[in-house]
Amino acid sequence: MQKALVASAALILGMGFSLADDQPVTVQIVDALNKVYGVHPGFRANHAKGIVAEGTFQAAPGASDLSIAAIFDGSTIPVTVRFSDSGGVPNIPDGSKIALPHGMAIKYHLKDGSETDMVLVSLKFFPIATGEDFRDLLLAIAASPPSAPHPTQLELFFKSHPAALPALATALPIDSFADEQYNGLDAFVFVDKSGKKQAVRYIMAPEKIVHIGADEAAKEPPDYLLNDLAARLSKGPVVFHLKAQLADPGDQTKDPTEPWAADRKVVELGMLTITKVDPDSLNAQKKLLFLPGALTSGIEESDDPLIDVRDGAYVVSYGRRSQ
Repeated sequence: MQKALVASAALILGMGFSLADDQPVTVQIVDALNKVYGVHPGFRANHAKGIVAEGTFQAAPGASDLSIAAIFDGSTIPVTVRFSDSGGVPNIPDGSKIALPHGMAIKYHLKDGSETDMVLVSLKFFPIATGEDFRDLLLAIAASPPSAPHPTQLELFFKSHPAALPALATALPIDSFADEQYNGLDAFVFVDKSGKKQAVRYIMAPEKIVHIGADEAAKEPPDYLLNDLAARLSKGPVVFHLKAQLADPGDQTKDPTEPWAADRKVVELGMLTITKVDPDSLNAQKKLLFLPGALTSGIEESDDPLIDVRDGAYVVSYGRRSQ
């Protein structure tokens, strides 16, 4: 799937499409990100600043009862992990308000040579439900500088999309990439050995969560999160616990702006152990492509439309930075 999407991006770029409203929404999203943050050759249109690390994943006993996916067979699986700041500016200060939400992407390198990805953020739920809404949010931001008359386009967007502001408010400043919880807000479907299906949403939980105030974060050095991760890993591993929130029958799976009830069962899927920073992190992250829809047998997409939209936009961004 990943190779096919990259090929599609190359086709789109090679045909020389202009920046127009008749482009696919995935192209429009990347164009809108460039309008907000500028174009920075060689970097992602969003989550441009980040750091790449390496480690392993080992499934918890019982994870294989939920899904036949190879990542849950109990073996030790090498992983590549990228932590990131939000936004399309490669040198954004880590403590900036617009560096929120922070991101975490994991690529699992399976024994048969294939890969499967997870893409998570520090939001509790998404501010928008469709690719068109995400494009419109970005265009509203671009059209709402401090000098814009009120109500600004962004204020009007928030009024017509009541989930957006509460969602964005769930992303808080952190003392370390290692001390934040990252959530897979799109729903996926586990398939067990009998063919039974279970909708889930991922949670990547740290050993502890440490949030700090916005004023405190703004006073930190520009690269404090990147430097902290490297310093921590020089002293020992950083550990996260992969969990899944299980949907009850009747819970909707297509709208990531609507979280499931807090009383839904959460199960342990395994332990992610990060051991070192990639010594050539800057170059490594330019070559990496993480796709929410890059799945392996035993894990399927739900009816959430944002999975395919995110895949498509990431591929367009990858194609542009690779040129």
